[in-house]
Amino acid sequence: MEQAKKTYRGVIFDLDGTLINTLEDLADSVNEALEKMGYPTWPVDDYRMKVGRGFRNLMENSVPEPLRQDGAVIDEMLVHFVEAYDRRYKNKSVPYDGIDWLLDELTARGIKVAVNSNKRTDYTEKLIDKLFSRIPFVGVFGERQGVPKKPDPAGALELCRMMGFKPEEVLYVGDSGTDMKTGKNAGMDTIGVGWGFRGFGELRENGAVYLAEKAEDILKIICGENECR
Repeated sequence: MEQAKKTYRGVIFDLDGTLINTLEDLADSVNEALEKMGYPTWPVDDYRMKVGRGFRNLMENSVPEPLRQDGAVIDEMLVHFVEAYDRRYKNKSVPYDGIDWLLDELTARGIKVAVNSNKRTDYTEKLIDKLFSRIPFVGVFGERQGVPKKPDPAGALELCRMMGFKPEEVLYVGDSGTDMKTGKNAGMDTIGVGWGFRGFGELRENGAVYLAEKAEDILKIICGENECR
């Protein structure tokens, strides 16, 4: 973990694997859909490499390989998955250690925060409302019609404009190579977090500027040991 040599005024966070551990609810919901379709299920840990690119991609990477390009199969999987996830999305999903504290600290120090996810917008907003309703996020973006998904920088740049800052004044924080590419494509420095779904290897390979082992590291990267300016 390295302290930043510049001043950052805003932070954009990924959701799944960064702010919230959603893996079990996602895995349980996909496995329920697979069972309904008569397909084999996967261990929860295998979903670490499947999530993060939107629900349709998750279905494509979960069905048996010969069926992954079958649009009708994927459509039916999505129906079963959404039915299951509607019931399960908040059963086991919780903030990672230190995240509540971090968001409170950033807010208290005047650092603007936002969320940019490839998760469907309705679930993104519902999870934020349930777990972080007190936090004044500038914007909470999920997958939206007409807006390309990460690693396209469109969502990140829109949030940056909403903050009123230049991209170089905003940090992009996530747990995957997709997040590191998103930040880079937007002209933002990136922090890769080691507590999420992927790990430091993928983050380094995709150009993470900083690495954080725990939530406190993010505040230290931004502020050092002193108050933020």
